[in-house]
Amino acid sequence: MSETTAAQRQSLSSRQRCPQANGLETLAPLVTTVEETPDPIPTTIKGTIPTWINGSFLRNGPGKFEFGNDKYTHWFDGMAMMHRFHINEGNVAYSSRFLRSDSYVQNSEKNRIVVSEFGTLAMPDPCKNIFARFLSWFQIPEATDNASVNFVKYKGDYYVSTETNYMRRVNPQSLETKEMVDWSQYIAVNAATAHPHYDREGATYNMGNSYGKRGFFYTIIRVPPPMDKAAEQDSADLNGAEVICSIRADEPRKPSYYHSFVMSENYIVFVEQPIKLDLLMFMLYRIQGKSFNKIMSWEPQYDTVFHLVDRHTGKESEVKFRAAPMFTLHQINAFEDNGFLVMDMCCGDDGELIGDFTLENLRRESGEEMDKFYNSLCRNLPRRYVLPLNVDEQTPLDQNLVTLHNCKATAKKTKPGEVYLIHEELHNDELLQYGGLEFPQINYDKYNARPYRYFYACGFGHVFADSLLKMDVHTKELKVWRYPGLYPSEPVFVASPDAVEEDDGVVLSVIITPRKEKSTFLLFLDAKTFTELGRAEVPVNIPYGTHGVFNCMG
Repeated sequence: MSETTAAQRQSLSSRQRCPQANGLETLAPLVTTVEETPDPIPTTIKGTIPTWINGSFLRNGPGKFEFGNDKYTHWFDGMAMMHRFHINEGNVAYSSRFLRSDSYVQNSEKNRIVVSEFGTLAMPDPCKNIFARFLSWFQIPEATDNASVNFVKYKGDYYVSTETNYMRRVNPQSLETKEMVDWSQYIAVNAATAHPHYDREGATYNMGNSYGKRGFFYTIIRVPPPMDKAAEQDSADLNGAEVICSIRADEPRKPSYYHSFVMSENYIVFVEQPIKLDLLMFMLYRIQGKSFNKIMSWEPQYDTVFHLVDRHTGKESEVKFRAAPMFTLHQINAFEDNGFLVMDMCCGDDGELIGDFTLENLRRESGEEMDKFYNSLCRNLPRRYVLPLNVDEQTPLDQNLVTLHNCKATAKKTKPGEVYLIHEELHNDELLQYGGLEFPQINYDKYNARPYRYFYACGFGHVFADSLLKMDVHTKELKVWRYPGLYPSEPVFVASPDAVEEDDGVVLSVIITPRKEKSTFLLFLDAKTFTELGRAEVPVNIPYGTHGVFNCMG
């Protein structure tokens, strides 16, 4: 492809570059309330499950979408449901439980929605008198502990997490709900992401935020490794958690929404993107009868700003790295290379899609209505940004500072203390026919924060993922698993015990379908060839979920 053609392609939005859909089927059965399966049940094995896999594949996501006559508005609002596929000597057993969060328990007791969620505002108690109901509109709702996004680990314990200041500790074997943990009881933060990073010494890093008289800050959190005696305690322990850096928001009244962050061996990068939260509206949203998602807006008049922080000292770089407005939820990997920080992430050109995932939209009928919704959505594509780490007063202006071999990303110093980045597309045109990709995963234990070659992701030829992809970032070649009517979860890589190469292992994904009741299966792919090894069929319905992890402790 010529440089001119490449520039023309890049000037099109990610949505414009992907083909339009026609004749998409309804996804309504995939966003329907299901029953839990607390006692493990056997699965039917087809093909071969490698006997060396011993552990549990844990998944999280919404599983209940109404209480009594009250119905949730947004997909993110559904009550958290935890799933466990226990794999041992070629056999698989399945179990699931709803998280017994305060939100779930209170809603269940009242048989109506009494706790506000991301896209659903709880109505005042009809049993109160009219004056009390009126006053309740002026109270800011408590943050939810409906932790439906991910499983995370701190000091060896498993928690389920969302994007508020609350997490719930859980038992990864029984899926029993344990105590609620409030981040603000340990450190001065108001929220934390559901996508922490782990270093090789056992410490956990995360991003939170804080706001007060001094303004709005994005905070980098470090939780130390577990102590030897920690295994003897059956209680949450975030003692020793600290804020290692506070980053002042570029626009104090309109801070950015973020879902995750970047970490390499020596640096953390916070991506301040132009999805903005209106703090004044946040204070008024209860009075105005608006849910939280209504205070978010895509404002592409703002650049994307990359804040570079030394992970060991907590010192923020005085250099600001800027790029064209873009939207990102998930990073793929980041590593340092000869004085540069290479960051790979899934990016789109339109950040309005988060609010679009209402249950009404997801339950549209097959055909024209579903096509119209899908074709309006942003497509995320993998990009590579490269930050030069040695920019100073002597660095020349307006020339490309990136000298890495075979790298098309650029970085130019535009004025003192500021560098402008232009990304490299981390794919070729073949990816476009699969609708772009999201939910990226790598061989995390061995290759996170290090140079790597492969990542695994979901292709989005429908509103929900309809393919599994393996990307070679050196050649930009794809391997694909895709079958009509089958919708895979985020792929999770599990390394084989005698692994030599990066992709020696299996990829796990839960496959669901709207076409047939109780036809779920856990798919096992050979990570190298991306061909099916086997599947474990389980006669239950599982709604479309969010994230998961493999617990090798079983």
